Amino acid sequence: MSVLNTTNGSNQITVTLANHGALNGDYVLIQNVNSAVGGIPASEINTNHLISGVTTNTFIITTTTAASSAASYSSPITFIFDIHAGVATGSFGYGWGAGGWSRGAWGSAFTLPIVTPPRLFSQDRFNNDLLFCIRNADIYYWEYDNTFATRAVLLSSLNGASDVPQLVGSILMSQQDRHLLAFGCTEYSTNNYDPLLIRWASQDAPEWWTPGNVTVTSTGALSSAGFFRLANGSQIIKAVRTRQEILVFTDSSLYSIQYAGTEEVFIPPQEFADNISIISTNSAITVNNVTYWMGIDKFYAYNGRVETLSCTLRQYVFQDINLAAAPQVVCGTNEQFNEVIWFYPSRDSNEVNRYVIYNYLENLWYYGQLERTAWLDSSLRFYPQAASTSGWLFNHENGTNDDDLPMQSYISSGDIDIESGDQFMLIRRIIPDVNFTGSSANDASVDLTISPRNFPGSSYATNNAEGTGLTKAVELSTTVPIDQYTDQVFVRARGRQIRYKIESDGLNVQWQLGIPRIDTRPDGRKS
Repeated sequence: MSVLNTTNGSNQITVTLANHGALNGDYVLIQNVNSAVGGIPASEINTNHLISGVTTNTFIITTTTAASSAASYSSPITFIFDIHAGVATGSFGYGWGAGGWSRGAWGSAFTLPIVTPPRLFSQDRFNNDLLFCIRNADIYYWEYDNTFATRAVLLSSLNGASDVPQLVGSILMSQQDRHLLAFGCTEYSTNNYDPLLIRWASQDAPEWWTPGNVTVTSTGALSSAGFFRLANGSQIIKAVRTRQEILVFTDSSLYSIQYAGTEEVFIPPQEFADNISIISTNSAITVNNVTYWMGIDKFYAYNGRVETLSCTLRQYVFQDINLAAAPQVVCGTNEQFNEVIWFYPSRDSNEVNRYVIYNYLENLWYYGQLERTAWLDSSLRFYPQAASTSGWLFNHENGTNDDDLPMQSYISSGDIDIESGDQFMLIRRIIPDVNFTGSSANDASVDLTISPRNFPGSSYATNNAEGTGLTKAVELSTTVPIDQYTDQVFVRARGRQIRYKIESDGLNVQWQLGIPRIDTRPDGRKS
Protein backbone atom coordinates (compact mmCIF):
# COMPACT_ATOMS: atom_id res chain seq x y z
CA MET A 1 0.00 0.00 0.00
CA SER A 2 1.39 3.40 -1.01
CA VAL A 3 0.05 6.80 -0.02
CA LEU A 4 0.84 10.37 -1.06
CA ASN A 5 0.18 13.05 1.58
CA THR A 6 0.23 16.82 1.05
CA THR A 7 0.20 19.70 3.54
CA ASN A 8 -1.55 22.99 2.82
CA GLY A 9 0.94 25.58 1.53
CA SER A 10 3.83 23.13 1.15
CA ASN A 11 5.36 21.83 -2.08
CA GLN A 12 6.66 18.70 -0.37
CA ILE A 13 4.78 15.41 -0.67
CA THR A 14 5.32 12.66 1.88
CA VAL A 15 5.31 9.22 0.27
CA THR A 16 4.46 6.21 2.42
CA LEU A 17 5.81 2.98 0.96
CA ALA A 18 6.76 0.11 3.26
CA ASN A 19 10.43 -0.97 3.16
CA HIS A 20 11.12 1.09 0.02
CA GLY A 21 14.92 0.75 0.40
CA ALA A 22 15.67 4.22 -1.02
CA LEU A 23 18.34 6.54 0.35
CA ASN A 24 18.62 10.31 0.54
CA GLY A 25 19.86 11.55 -2.84
CA ASP A 26 18.30 8.71 -4.85
CA TYR A 27 15.83 9.36 -7.64
CA VAL A 28 12.40 7.84 -8.24
CA LEU A 29 10.09 7.91 -11.25
CA ILE A 30 6.43 8.07 -10.21
CA GLN A 31 3.72 6.91 -12.63
CA ASN A 32 -0.06 6.30 -12.73
CA VAL A 33 -1.16 9.20 -10.50
CA ASN A 34 -4.40 10.03 -12.32
CA SER A 35 -5.54 13.24 -10.62
CA ALA A 36 -4.24 16.28 -8.76
CA VAL A 37 -3.29 15.75 -5.13
CA GLY A 38 -4.13 18.67 -2.84
CA GLY A 39 -4.06 20.97 -5.85
CA ILE A 40 -0.67 19.75 -7.12
CA PRO A 41 -1.12 18.71 -10.79
CA ALA A 42 -0.63 15.04 -11.61
CA SER A 43 1.86 16.07 -14.32
CA GLU A 44 4.21 17.41 -11.62
CA ILE A 45 3.97 14.15 -9.69
CA ASN A 46 4.31 11.75 -12.63
CA THR A 47 7.99 12.50 -13.26
CA ASN A 48 11.44 11.95 -11.76
CA HIS A 49 12.01 13.21 -8.21
CA LEU A 50 15.00 13.61 -5.91
CA ILE A 51 14.37 11.76 -2.65
CA SER A 52 14.93 13.33 0.77
CA GLY A 53 13.72 12.87 4.36
CA VAL A 54 14.09 9.10 4.20
CA THR A 55 12.76 6.79 6.92
CA THR A 56 12.17 3.05 6.70
CA ASN A 57 8.68 3.43 5.28
CA THR A 58 8.52 7.03 4.02
CA PHE A 59 10.40 9.58 1.95
CA ILE A 60 9.77 13.11 0.64
CA ILE A 61 9.57 14.46 -2.91
CA THR A 62 9.38 18.14 -3.90
CA THR A 63 7.17 19.71 -6.58
CA THR A 64 7.07 23.19 -8.12
CA THR A 65 3.48 23.93 -7.10
CA ALA A 66 2.58 24.23 -3.42
CA ALA A 67 -0.47 22.30 -2.22
CA SER A 68 -3.68 24.31 -1.75
CA SER A 69 -5.00 21.82 0.80
CA ALA A 70 -4.03 18.80 2.86
CA ALA A 71 -4.89 15.64 0.94
CA SER A 72 -4.08 11.95 0.54
CA TYR A 73 -3.88 9.82 -2.59
CA SER A 74 -3.80 6.04 -2.34
CA SER A 75 -4.85 4.67 -5.73
CA PRO A 76 -2.41 2.22 -7.34
CA ILE A 77 0.86 4.09 -7.94
CA THR A 78 3.97 2.88 -9.74
CA PHE A 79 7.41 3.71 -8.27
CA ILE A 80 10.53 3.05 -10.33
CA PHE A 81 13.70 3.71 -8.33
CA ASP A 82 16.98 4.56 -9.99
CA ILE A 83 19.92 2.35 -9.10
CA HIS A 84 21.56 3.79 -6.03
CA ALA A 85 24.86 5.37 -7.09
CA GLY A 86 26.60 4.40 -3.85
CA VAL A 87 29.67 6.16 -2.51
CA ALA A 88 32.27 7.59 -4.90
CA THR A 89 35.08 7.14 -2.42
CA GLY A 90 35.72 4.55 0.27
CA SER A 91 34.14 5.24 3.64
CA PHE A 92 35.92 4.55 6.92
CA GLY A 93 34.23 3.31 10.07
CA TYR A 94 35.81 3.79 13.49
CA GLY A 95 32.74 3.36 15.68
CA TRP A 96 30.81 0.62 17.44
CA GLY A 97 31.63 -2.83 16.15
CA ALA A 98 34.64 -1.70 14.13
CA GLY A 99 37.27 -3.41 16.26
CA GLY A 100 37.86 -6.30 18.62
CA TRP A 101 36.01 -6.60 21.95
CA SER A 102 37.77 -5.16 25.02
CA ARG A 103 40.36 -3.29 22.97
CA GLY A 104 40.22 -0.20 25.25
CA ALA A 105 38.01 1.98 27.43
CA TRP A 106 34.25 1.75 27.02
CA GLY A 107 33.11 3.84 24.05
CA SER A 108 36.58 4.35 22.58
CA ALA A 109 36.90 4.39 18.82
CA PHE A 110 38.92 1.87 16.84
CA THR A 111 42.32 3.14 15.71
CA LEU A 112 42.23 1.31 12.36
CA PRO A 113 39.09 1.82 10.27
CA ILE A 114 36.81 -0.72 8.67
CA VAL A 115 36.83 0.32 4.99
CA THR A 116 33.68 0.21 2.87
CA PRO A 117 34.88 0.35 -0.77
CA PRO A 118 33.34 2.72 -3.33
CA ARG A 119 30.57 1.39 -5.55
CA LEU A 120 32.12 0.16 -8.80
CA PHE A 121 30.45 -0.81 -12.07
CA SER A 122 31.60 -2.89 -15.02
CA GLN A 123 29.94 -2.62 -18.41
CA ASP A 124 30.16 -3.87 -21.98
CA ARG A 125 28.08 -3.76 -25.13
CA PHE A 126 25.94 -6.42 -26.77
CA ASN A 127 25.02 -5.32 -30.30
CA ASN A 128 23.75 -1.77 -29.70
CA ASP A 129 22.61 -2.56 -26.18
CA LEU A 130 24.40 -2.16 -22.87
CA LEU A 131 25.10 -4.72 -20.18
CA PHE A 132 26.35 -3.48 -16.83
CA CYS A 133 26.91 -4.83 -13.36
CA ILE A 134 27.27 -3.38 -9.89
CA ARG A 135 30.24 -5.09 -8.26
CA ASN A 136 28.99 -8.02 -6.16
CA ALA A 137 25.38 -7.37 -7.19
CA ASP A 138 23.09 -7.95 -10.19
CA ILE A 139 23.55 -7.70 -13.95
CA TYR A 140 21.38 -5.14 -15.78
CA TYR A 141 20.38 -4.88 -19.44
CA TRP A 142 19.66 -1.62 -21.26
CA GLU A 143 18.10 -1.91 -24.71
CA TYR A 144 19.01 0.89 -27.08
CA ASP A 145 16.18 3.20 -28.11
CA ASN A 146 16.92 6.28 -30.22
CA THR A 147 14.55 8.27 -28.03
CA PHE A 148 16.38 7.04 -24.91
CA ALA A 149 12.98 6.41 -23.34
CA THR A 150 13.68 2.89 -22.11
CA ARG A 151 15.15 2.06 -18.72
CA ALA A 152 17.61 -0.64 -17.77
CA VAL A 153 16.10 -3.81 -16.33
CA LEU A 154 17.51 -6.79 -14.52
CA LEU A 155 19.00 -9.28 -16.96
CA SER A 156 17.14 -12.00 -15.09
CA SER A 157 13.80 -10.30 -15.97
CA LEU A 158 14.19 -10.74 -19.75
CA ASN A 159 11.96 -13.24 -21.54
CA GLY A 160 13.68 -16.60 -21.65
CA ALA A 161 16.20 -15.75 -18.95
CA SER A 162 17.62 -18.83 -17.26
CA ASP A 163 19.89 -19.24 -14.23
CA VAL A 164 21.32 -15.71 -14.41
CA PRO A 165 23.84 -15.33 -11.56
CA GLN A 166 22.47 -13.11 -8.80
CA LEU A 167 25.76 -11.80 -7.41
CA VAL A 168 28.51 -10.91 -9.88
CA GLY A 169 31.88 -9.25 -9.34
CA SER A 170 32.30 -7.97 -12.90
CA ILE A 171 31.27 -8.79 -16.47
CA LEU A 172 32.93 -8.78 -19.88
CA MET A 173 31.68 -9.65 -23.35
CA SER A 174 33.99 -11.85 -25.40
CA GLN A 175 33.36 -9.92 -28.60
CA GLN A 176 35.03 -12.45 -30.88
CA ASP A 177 32.60 -15.24 -29.99
CA ARG A 178 29.85 -13.18 -28.29
CA HIS A 179 29.73 -14.89 -24.90
CA LEU A 180 29.00 -12.83 -21.79
CA LEU A 181 31.32 -13.79 -18.93
CA ALA A 182 30.86 -13.20 -15.21
CA PHE A 183 33.96 -13.07 -13.00
CA GLY A 184 33.29 -13.99 -9.39
CA CYS A 185 29.64 -14.97 -9.11
CA THR A 186 27.05 -17.31 -7.63
CA GLU A 187 27.36 -20.98 -8.49
CA TYR A 188 25.03 -22.67 -10.94
CA SER A 189 22.14 -24.42 -9.13
CA THR A 190 23.27 -23.55 -5.58
CA ASN A 191 23.48 -19.72 -5.69
CA ASN A 192 26.47 -19.80 -3.31
CA TYR A 193 28.83 -16.93 -4.09
CA ASP A 194 32.31 -18.00 -5.23
CA PRO A 195 34.78 -15.11 -5.78
CA LEU A 196 37.00 -17.31 -8.00
CA LEU A 197 34.23 -18.74 -10.20
CA ILE A 198 33.93 -17.78 -13.88
CA ARG A 199 30.63 -18.45 -15.64
CA TRP A 200 29.57 -17.58 -19.17
CA ALA A 201 26.20 -17.28 -20.89
CA SER A 202 25.26 -19.05 -24.10
CA GLN A 203 26.46 -17.56 -27.39
CA ASP A 204 24.40 -14.54 -28.52
CA ALA A 205 22.11 -15.04 -25.51
CA PRO A 206 23.38 -13.07 -22.49
CA GLU A 207 20.22 -13.96 -20.57
CA TRP A 208 20.78 -17.76 -20.78
CA TRP A 209 23.22 -19.29 -18.26
CA THR A 210 21.97 -22.88 -18.03
CA PRO A 211 24.69 -25.29 -19.28
CA GLY A 212 24.15 -28.71 -20.82
CA ASN A 213 22.27 -30.18 -23.75
CA VAL A 214 19.33 -27.77 -23.62
CA THR A 215 17.85 -25.42 -26.20
CA VAL A 216 18.19 -21.67 -25.74
CA THR A 217 14.82 -19.94 -26.01
CA SER A 218 15.98 -16.80 -27.85
CA THR A 219 18.33 -18.43 -30.40
CA GLY A 220 16.96 -21.95 -30.80
CA ALA A 221 20.51 -23.33 -30.54
CA LEU A 222 21.93 -25.71 -27.98
CA SER A 223 23.33 -23.99 -24.92
CA SER A 224 27.05 -23.19 -24.88
CA ALA A 225 26.94 -21.83 -21.31
CA GLY A 226 29.51 -23.14 -18.87
CA PHE A 227 31.84 -22.40 -16.00
CA PHE A 228 35.21 -23.11 -14.41
CA ARG A 229 37.02 -22.04 -11.26
CA LEU A 230 40.44 -20.49 -10.81
CA ALA A 231 42.84 -22.16 -8.42
CA ASN A 232 44.95 -19.37 -6.95
CA GLY A 233 44.00 -16.23 -5.11
CA SER A 234 41.12 -15.28 -2.86
CA GLN A 235 39.05 -13.25 -5.36
CA ILE A 236 38.97 -12.09 -8.97
CA ILE A 237 39.88 -8.41 -9.16
CA LYS A 238 39.84 -7.58 -12.88
CA ALA A 239 39.32 -9.02 -16.37
CA VAL A 240 40.85 -7.33 -19.42
CA ARG A 241 40.08 -8.16 -23.04
CA THR A 242 43.09 -8.24 -25.38
CA ARG A 243 43.42 -9.19 -29.04
CA GLN A 244 43.44 -12.99 -28.70
CA GLU A 245 42.67 -13.67 -25.06
CA ILE A 246 41.07 -12.44 -21.87
CA LEU A 247 43.39 -11.74 -18.97
CA VAL A 248 41.96 -12.46 -15.51
CA PHE A 249 43.62 -11.01 -12.43
CA THR A 250 43.12 -12.46 -8.99
CA ASP A 251 44.69 -10.73 -6.00
CA SER A 252 47.81 -12.90 -6.44
CA SER A 253 47.83 -14.43 -9.94
CA LEU A 254 47.30 -13.74 -13.63
CA TYR A 255 45.36 -16.15 -15.86
CA SER A 256 44.66 -16.28 -19.59
CA ILE A 257 41.37 -17.44 -21.11
CA GLN A 258 41.09 -18.20 -24.83
CA TYR A 259 38.13 -19.15 -26.99
CA ALA A 260 38.43 -22.76 -28.16
CA GLY A 261 35.58 -22.92 -30.68
CA THR A 262 34.75 -26.47 -29.58
CA GLU A 263 32.20 -27.99 -27.24
CA GLU A 264 34.40 -26.86 -24.36
CA VAL A 265 33.87 -23.26 -25.61
CA PHE A 266 36.89 -21.88 -23.67
CA ILE A 267 40.28 -23.45 -23.10
CA PRO A 268 40.77 -24.02 -19.35
CA PRO A 269 42.53 -21.04 -17.75
CA GLN A 270 46.31 -20.94 -18.05
CA GLU A 271 48.22 -19.39 -15.17
CA PHE A 272 50.89 -17.01 -16.49
CA ALA A 273 52.15 -15.61 -13.19
CA ASP A 274 51.71 -15.98 -9.47
CA ASN A 275 52.88 -13.89 -6.55
CA ILE A 276 51.86 -10.70 -8.36
CA SER A 277 49.41 -8.02 -7.26
CA ILE A 278 46.92 -5.57 -8.71
CA ILE A 279 45.91 -2.55 -6.68
CA SER A 280 42.33 -2.00 -7.88
CA THR A 281 39.62 -3.04 -10.29
CA ASN A 282 40.30 -0.08 -12.60
CA SER A 283 44.11 -0.06 -12.51
CA ALA A 284 44.79 -2.18 -15.64
CA ILE A 285 44.50 -1.22 -19.30
CA THR A 286 45.60 -2.52 -22.70
CA VAL A 287 47.24 -0.35 -25.35
CA ASN A 288 49.03 -1.51 -28.51
CA ASN A 289 48.42 -5.13 -27.44
CA VAL A 290 50.36 -4.62 -24.21
CA THR A 291 48.52 -4.67 -20.86
CA TYR A 292 49.82 -2.38 -18.13
CA TRP A 293 48.72 -2.39 -14.50
CA MET A 294 49.59 -1.02 -11.09
CA GLY A 295 50.34 -3.44 -8.26
CA ILE A 296 50.53 -2.66 -4.57
CA ASP A 297 54.30 -2.05 -4.74
CA LYS A 298 55.33 -1.95 -8.41
CA PHE A 299 54.11 -1.59 -12.01
CA TYR A 300 53.68 -4.50 -14.42
CA ALA A 301 53.31 -5.13 -18.15
CA TYR A 302 52.10 -8.18 -20.08
CA ASN A 303 53.05 -8.68 -23.72
CA GLY A 304 52.88 -12.47 -23.84
CA ARG A 305 54.77 -12.75 -20.59
CA VAL A 306 54.62 -10.78 -17.34
CA GLU A 307 57.35 -8.22 -16.74
CA THR A 308 58.04 -5.73 -13.97
CA LEU A 309 58.29 -2.22 -15.38
CA SER A 310 61.46 -0.39 -14.46
CA CYS A 311 60.10 2.74 -12.77
CA THR A 312 62.25 5.69 -11.74
CA LEU A 313 59.35 6.95 -9.57
CA ARG A 314 58.63 3.69 -7.76
CA GLN A 315 59.78 4.93 -4.35
CA TYR A 316 57.99 8.27 -4.78
CA VAL A 317 54.66 6.57 -5.60
CA PHE A 318 54.53 3.54 -3.36
CA GLN A 319 55.98 5.07 -0.22
CA ASP A 320 53.36 7.80 -0.33
CA ILE A 321 50.13 6.05 -1.29
CA ASN A 322 47.03 5.40 0.81
CA LEU A 323 46.45 1.67 0.38
CA ALA A 324 43.22 1.87 2.40
CA ALA A 325 41.79 4.01 -0.42
CA ALA A 326 43.40 1.90 -3.16
CA PRO A 327 40.06 0.75 -4.70
CA GLN A 328 39.77 4.30 -6.11
CA VAL A 329 42.91 3.96 -8.27
CA VAL A 330 41.96 4.41 -11.91
CA CYS A 331 43.99 3.95 -15.09
CA GLY A 332 43.64 5.45 -18.56
CA THR A 333 45.52 6.14 -21.79
CA ASN A 334 46.42 9.29 -23.67
CA GLU A 335 47.43 7.73 -26.96
CA GLN A 336 48.08 11.09 -28.61
CA PHE A 337 51.17 11.33 -26.40
CA ASN A 338 51.84 7.57 -25.95
CA GLU A 339 50.95 7.68 -22.26
CA VAL A 340 49.42 5.39 -19.66
CA ILE A 341 48.25 7.33 -16.61
CA TRP A 342 47.32 6.20 -13.10
CA PHE A 343 45.42 8.42 -10.64
CA TYR A 344 45.89 7.48 -6.98
CA PRO A 345 45.44 8.86 -3.42
CA SER A 346 48.52 10.01 -1.52
CA ARG A 347 49.13 8.82 2.02
CA ASP A 348 47.42 11.80 3.67
CA SER A 349 44.34 11.75 1.39
CA ASN A 350 41.25 9.54 1.30
CA GLU A 351 40.53 10.65 -2.29
CA VAL A 352 42.48 10.52 -5.54
CA ASN A 353 44.79 13.54 -5.72
CA ARG A 354 47.90 12.49 -7.66
CA TYR A 355 48.91 10.90 -10.94
CA VAL A 356 51.88 9.07 -12.37
CA ILE A 357 52.40 8.66 -16.12
CA TYR A 358 54.38 6.11 -18.12
CA ASN A 359 55.35 7.09 -21.67
CA TYR A 360 55.70 3.69 -23.28
CA LEU A 361 57.24 5.03 -26.50
CA GLU A 362 60.09 6.92 -24.82
CA ASN A 363 60.22 4.75 -21.65
CA LEU A 364 59.82 7.81 -19.41
CA TRP A 365 57.98 8.41 -16.13
CA TYR A 366 56.57 11.70 -14.83
CA TYR A 367 54.12 12.72 -12.13
CA GLY A 368 51.92 15.50 -10.74
CA GLN A 369 48.87 16.40 -8.67
CA LEU A 370 45.36 16.17 -10.12
CA GLU A 371 41.99 14.94 -8.84
CA ARG A 372 40.44 12.58 -11.37
CA THR A 373 38.19 9.59 -10.63
CA ALA A 374 37.55 8.36 -14.18
CA TRP A 375 39.31 8.73 -17.53
CA LEU A 376 38.23 7.95 -21.10
CA ASP A 377 40.52 8.23 -24.11
CA SER A 378 38.61 7.48 -27.31
CA SER A 379 39.16 8.05 -31.01
CA LEU A 380 35.44 8.88 -31.22
CA ARG A 381 36.05 12.11 -29.29
CA PHE A 382 38.31 15.07 -29.92
CA TYR A 383 39.79 15.07 -26.41
CA PRO A 384 40.28 12.69 -23.49
CA GLN A 385 37.50 13.12 -20.95
CA ALA A 386 37.84 12.78 -17.19
CA ALA A 387 35.70 13.20 -14.08
CA SER A 388 36.84 14.91 -10.90
CA THR A 389 36.11 14.27 -7.23
CA SER A 390 33.87 17.38 -7.25
CA GLY A 391 31.64 15.94 -9.99
CA TRP A 392 32.91 18.01 -12.93
CA LEU A 393 33.55 16.50 -16.37
CA PHE A 394 36.69 17.80 -18.11
CA ASN A 395 38.05 17.81 -21.65
CA HIS A 396 41.82 17.35 -21.48
CA GLU A 397 44.45 18.46 -23.99
CA ASN A 398 42.09 21.25 -25.06
CA GLY A 399 43.44 24.80 -25.22
CA THR A 400 46.51 26.43 -23.72
CA ASN A 401 45.07 28.19 -20.64
CA ASP A 402 43.59 27.33 -17.25
CA ASP A 403 40.14 28.62 -18.23
CA ASP A 404 40.87 32.37 -18.51
CA LEU A 405 44.10 32.24 -16.50
CA PRO A 406 47.61 31.28 -17.63
CA MET A 407 48.54 27.63 -17.43
CA GLN A 408 51.53 27.18 -15.16
CA SER A 409 53.70 24.38 -16.49
CA TYR A 410 57.24 23.11 -16.16
CA ILE A 411 59.60 20.26 -16.91
CA SER A 412 62.49 19.62 -14.55
CA SER A 413 65.29 17.12 -14.95
CA GLY A 414 66.90 15.14 -12.20
CA ASP A 415 70.50 15.89 -11.31
CA ILE A 416 72.95 15.68 -14.21
CA ASP A 417 76.62 14.93 -13.61
CA ILE A 418 79.76 13.80 -15.43
CA GLU A 419 82.22 11.06 -14.48
CA SER A 420 79.60 9.73 -12.01
CA GLY A 421 79.96 12.92 -10.00
CA ASP A 422 83.72 12.56 -9.48
CA GLN A 423 84.37 15.69 -11.54
CA PHE A 424 82.89 19.15 -11.22
CA MET A 425 81.45 20.58 -14.42
CA LEU A 426 81.39 24.06 -15.89
CA ILE A 427 78.49 24.96 -18.17
CA ARG A 428 79.06 27.79 -20.64
CA ARG A 429 76.42 27.45 -23.37
CA ILE A 430 73.01 25.81 -23.94
CA ILE A 431 71.06 25.05 -27.12
CA PRO A 432 67.55 24.79 -25.58
CA ASP A 433 65.51 23.19 -28.44
CA VAL A 434 62.06 24.54 -27.49
CA ASN A 435 59.26 25.05 -30.03
CA PHE A 436 56.09 27.05 -29.55
CA THR A 437 53.78 25.44 -32.11
CA GLY A 438 50.16 26.01 -31.07
CA SER A 439 50.81 29.23 -29.14
CA SER A 440 48.62 32.20 -29.98
CA ALA A 441 50.66 34.66 -27.92
CA ASN A 442 52.96 36.86 -30.02
CA ASP A 443 55.53 37.00 -27.23
CA ALA A 444 55.43 33.33 -26.23
CA SER A 445 58.43 32.43 -24.11
CA VAL A 446 59.63 30.12 -21.34
CA ASP A 447 62.20 30.50 -18.59
CA LEU A 448 65.22 28.20 -18.52
CA THR A 449 66.87 27.70 -15.12
CA ILE A 450 70.20 25.98 -14.48
CA SER A 451 70.71 25.12 -10.79
CA PRO A 452 74.03 23.66 -9.60
CA ARG A 453 74.91 22.02 -6.30
CA ASN A 454 78.01 20.35 -4.94
CA PHE A 455 76.68 17.35 -3.01
CA PRO A 456 73.64 15.06 -3.27
CA GLY A 457 70.97 16.15 -0.82
CA SER A 458 72.37 19.65 -0.34
CA SER A 459 70.45 22.72 -1.41
CA TYR A 460 71.05 24.27 -4.79
CA ALA A 461 73.35 27.33 -4.97
CA THR A 462 75.45 26.85 -1.72
CA ASN A 463 76.72 24.08 0.53
CA ASN A 464 79.64 23.09 2.77
CA ALA A 465 83.03 22.39 1.32
CA GLU A 466 83.90 18.76 1.74
CA GLY A 467 85.61 17.94 5.04
CA THR A 468 86.11 21.53 6.21
CA GLY A 469 82.76 22.37 7.78
CA LEU A 470 83.13 25.82 6.19
CA THR A 471 80.71 27.40 3.77
CA LYS A 472 82.11 28.04 0.33
CA ALA A 473 80.28 29.93 -2.39
CA VAL A 474 79.25 28.14 -5.57
CA GLU A 475 77.63 29.46 -8.70
CA LEU A 476 74.03 30.57 -8.11
CA SER A 477 71.09 29.35 -10.18
CA THR A 478 70.87 31.06 -13.56
CA THR A 479 67.54 31.86 -15.26
CA VAL A 480 67.30 33.08 -18.86
CA PRO A 481 64.24 33.63 -21.13
CA ILE A 482 63.77 31.47 -24.23
CA ASP A 483 61.51 32.43 -27.16
CA GLN A 484 60.95 31.11 -30.67
CA TYR A 485 63.96 33.03 -32.01
CA THR A 486 66.45 31.81 -29.39
CA ASP A 487 69.05 29.53 -30.91
CA GLN A 488 71.56 29.44 -28.04
CA VAL A 489 72.15 31.07 -24.67
CA PHE A 490 75.39 31.70 -22.80
CA VAL A 491 75.41 30.98 -19.08
CA ARG A 492 77.92 30.30 -16.35
CA ALA A 493 77.18 27.53 -13.87
CA ARG A 494 79.57 25.28 -11.97
CA GLY A 495 78.82 22.34 -9.68
CA ARG A 496 79.12 18.63 -9.17
CA GLN A 497 75.47 18.23 -10.22
CA ILE A 498 73.23 20.38 -12.40
CA ARG A 499 69.42 20.57 -12.62
CA TYR A 500 67.79 21.74 -15.85
CA LYS A 501 64.29 23.30 -15.69
CA ILE A 502 61.96 24.84 -18.29
CA GLU A 503 58.81 26.64 -17.09
CA SER A 504 56.18 29.11 -18.23
CA ASP A 505 53.19 30.99 -16.80
CA GLY A 506 52.17 33.09 -19.80
CA LEU A 507 48.72 33.40 -21.31
CA ASN A 508 48.09 31.51 -24.60
CA VAL A 509 51.52 29.87 -24.44
CA GLN A 510 52.07 26.31 -25.64
CA TRP A 511 55.52 24.80 -25.87
CA GLN A 512 57.32 21.52 -26.35
CA LEU A 513 60.82 20.58 -25.22
CA GLY A 514 62.98 18.65 -27.66
CA ILE A 515 66.52 17.49 -26.93
CA PRO A 516 68.55 20.30 -25.31
CA ARG A 517 72.34 20.38 -25.75
CA ILE A 518 74.55 21.54 -22.87
CA ASP A 519 78.10 22.69 -23.55
CA THR A 520 80.02 21.49 -20.49
CA ARG A 521 83.57 20.51 -19.56
CA PRO A 522 85.28 19.00 -16.50
CA ASP A 523 86.39 21.65 -14.03
CA GLY A 524 88.39 19.88 -11.35
CA ARG A 525 87.54 17.63 -8.41
CA LYS A 526 87.30 20.15 -5.58
CA SER A 527 84.80 22.84 -4.80
